[in-house]
This record gives sequence, structure tokens and C-alpha cells, in this order.
Amino acid sequence: MNHSPTTSTAALVGRKAEQQELADALGSGRPELIAIYGRRRVGKTYLVRTVYAEQLCFELTGIRDATRAQQLAMFVQAMEPHVGQRIATPPDWPSAFQALARLLESQRRDGARKVIFFDELPWLASRRSGFLAALDHFWNTWASRQQNLIVVLCGSAASWMIAKVLHDKGGLHNRVTRTLALYPFRLHEAEAFLQHRGITLDRKQILELYMALGGIPYYLDYVRRGRSAAQAIDALFFARQAPLRDEFGKLYAALFEQHERHIKVIRALAKKRSGLTRSELVRATHLPTGGSLTTILAELETTGFILQTVPFGKTSRDSVYRLVDEYSLFYLRWVDGKRTTTSEAGGWLRDRLTPAGQAWGGYAFENTCLTHVSCLKRALGIGGVQTQHSTWSYRPADTHEQGVQIDLLIDRKDGVINLCEMKFSDTAYEISKKYAGELRTKEEVFRRVTGTRKTVFVTIVSPYGVKPNQHSQALIQGVVTADDLFNGY
Repeated sequence: MNHSPTTSTAALVGRKAEQQELADALGSGRPELIAIYGRRRVGKTYLVRTVYAEQLCFELTGIRDATRAQQLAMFVQAMEPHVGQRIATPPDWPSAFQALARLLESQRRDGARKVIFFDELPWLASRRSGFLAALDHFWNTWASRQQNLIVVLCGSAASWMIAKVLHDKGGLHNRVTRTLALYPFRLHEAEAFLQHRGITLDRKQILELYMALGGIPYYLDYVRRGRSAAQAIDALFFARQAPLRDEFGKLYAALFEQHERHIKVIRALAKKRSGLTRSELVRATHLPTGGSLTTILAELETTGFILQTVPFGKTSRDSVYRLVDEYSLFYLRWVDGKRTTTSEAGGWLRDRLTPAGQAWGGYAFENTCLTHVSCLKRALGIGGVQTQHSTWSYRPADTHEQGVQIDLLIDRKDGVINLCEMKFSDTAYEISKKYAGELRTKEEVFRRVTGTRKTVFVTIVSPYGVKPNQHSQALIQGVVTADDLFNGY
């Protein structure tokens, strides 16, 4: 499949709050320094270029691993169309910013709002480049006095943007006027994105797509009309020249320095459905415990790749980390290191129906539910109730005693706990006599071990709900469907 996404106006489907924030900056009547961060391919650049299409007067994009001389040469290329002639390459970044200020001074006469856009800032401001110090000086001594000026700083490396721009102790400290964190689409936004492009799929199909691709607009833009979710996934990962087959390494390299350590954590979590504690991660990855691991986990959580939960009744020291990035999980389960079966075109249409495919579906569906807890709450009628959600497990020392794993508990301030079971099914899920017994055991063990006095509601989350029968009527107090997960917020 040899194709580049169209990056059409569909990329602005959703993003309403972010669009409004950028539009508000246009009308603020003051200088604005805006920081935007979000993972690779999430749509940051297109958002800025589209909202500020009429005001954008200068744009410079950093190049990964380029020298300062190479970046300055790109600066000249960006400047020359505006000055209408060839210009000499400045010797350093302070000189470059002086040239930029002169250009903007020459354009002040019209009084119109103007936007300067520095994209992939972490690559521009590499070590010993001097870019960040020059930017500090440019903003503090000149740009911050220009009432009609907006400077946008954008980067995929969220941890770098937070540390070097938002929490910087130098010249940019407390100078940023607006911060936008751009996250992947939720299900309702992914649906709107596909519909805008003329792609008609039912919600079960969109859910299956989302479970493999996540809500990354760039990935979703590869989906072609007239294909089922399974066909689309097959084309994106397994066909000749499949565009997402080689995305994994590029994704992490673009986001993190020493990204090999982050990938070690991701690989370890991909193997454990229920997640790993910090000590378990140390054993699985052989990474040293301490500050560096803390930083890696914080960076992965900030960028949305992992989810940290504190098990019910425990403290933050007992936190469990779980891989929730849909693309990474699918890649590691089905593409990484594979040379046969699924790694051939058409393989996914076959293998999705195997026990391994069904196991992946269950895991991926659980992840989608965990990242859409607000939708679950709204469906249960508790959108306005203060809650905490967590996992819980019990591993008895006595091998004759029943162990229990609960992937989602919603602990409510109104005296109720929802014990949620996620079941990925092509039809309404049927509660068998055996499974009803398992649910009763989970509830009984949870009550006994935790000593909770709260009411426990057993809740099923399944794409098509639950098939009514004697077991569901006697046991289930709440049902959430795929339609509920698409209920935007």
C-alpha cells in the first residue's frame, strides 16, 4: 500500500476546545506565547496551520539530529520567501532571531495579528545549539512587547516540552500564556473523522479499528472507503508496503531520548494483560530502579502510552502500570518479529478469529473501556458523582483458595462500587451458569477480603449489551454498550 494520508480538513473534526483556545488568542489583544504538545501523528501541526492559516507569517520546523548549521540553513529557506531575496545564513541563533525581528518590524504597518510557528521545537533546541537561550532573549526583550504577535511552540516530545518550556526556570519561566495538550481522538471523534471522509462503518467496526489504531488521525486517514475494519487493519499492517508496519520504532524515537529504555517498558507491559507493578517492571526489564525509571514511567504516562492505577485499598506504592496504547499493543502482538501467518496479506482476516485473536480483542477492548471511563460513568447515570476507578486482585497463599482479578472498579461517593467486567463479543453477551458462578465468586471474595460495606453492583460492558436470561436478571445491575462508549464528552 503506497499512500500518504490526505490530512484533509477532517483533521479538525473534534478538537473544538483546542480550536477555541487558539481562536481566543487571536482576539486577546496581547502578545501570546502558546505551547502545544502531543505525540507524533496526533495532528498538532495541521491544527495550527489550519486555525492560523491567514495569520501565519513565519514557520520553521526542526529536523531530527540535524546540526545547528543545518537548522540555520532551514531558517534561511523559511525567511527568503518573505524578504523576496537571497540572504546570508546567520552565524548563530541570536543573529537569526534579530533577522526575524527585523522582518516582523517591516510588517507592523498593517497592524494585523501575526503568528510565528516553531514546529518540532525539541529538534531545533538540541543540546549546545543555543536555540532555547536565543528564543528566551527574543521573547523577553522584543516579542513580548508586540501586542499583535502570537508565537506558537510545538513539539512531539511532551516530556521535553514540559521540562524545557512549561517548567523552565530560565527566561521562559511563567511566560507561556496558553498550553494545549493534544491527545488522540476518543471514539466519538474517530467516528466523526471517518464520517467526514465518507467512510461508513457501524460502531462495532469502528470500535475494532480503534482497538488496533487508537485515535491517531494520521493512522485513521489511511482507512479506505469500502473496506471492513478487518480489511483496513490487514492493509495497514500486513500488505506489501503496509504503512504502519515500520511506525513503531519511529514513534518512540520521535518522542523520547534513549527511547530504547521506554520500548523495554512497553514490551514488558504488552506481555502482561493485568499490568505490572514497579518492582515487577524492574525484574522484567532489568532497568535500574530509581529516578531514571521514575522518569520513563512519567513520560510514558504523560504521553498516554501507559495507565497508572492504584489498586483498591492500596497506596501509590502499589501502583500498577498497564499498556493502553492501542497501536503499540497491536504491533507487538501481531507484527513484531513475525514472518509468517498474520505477517502476510490477508492474514488478519483469518487470524482475528483464532483464540489468539479473540484474546487480543478482549485485552484491547478492556483498554478502550479504561480510557473511556467517563463514558461508562455517564451510561450508568453517575456522570456527576465523584468516583475513583482502580483495579483489584487477590492472590491467596493457599493454593486451594480462589484467586480473583478485577480490571475495573468504580468506587462511588454515593455508597456503591461498580464491579465492571468487559466482554468483547459479536452479539449480545450471554451470561452462562458457569460465568454467573464466577461473577458471584468475584463479588464474594472482593467483599470478604476488602471488608467493604458498600453496595456492589456487577456491571457488564459489551458492544451489544447482555442477552436477557435468568442469570443476567438475577446478577447484573448495570450494562454498558458500544453506543455508550461513543457518547462524547
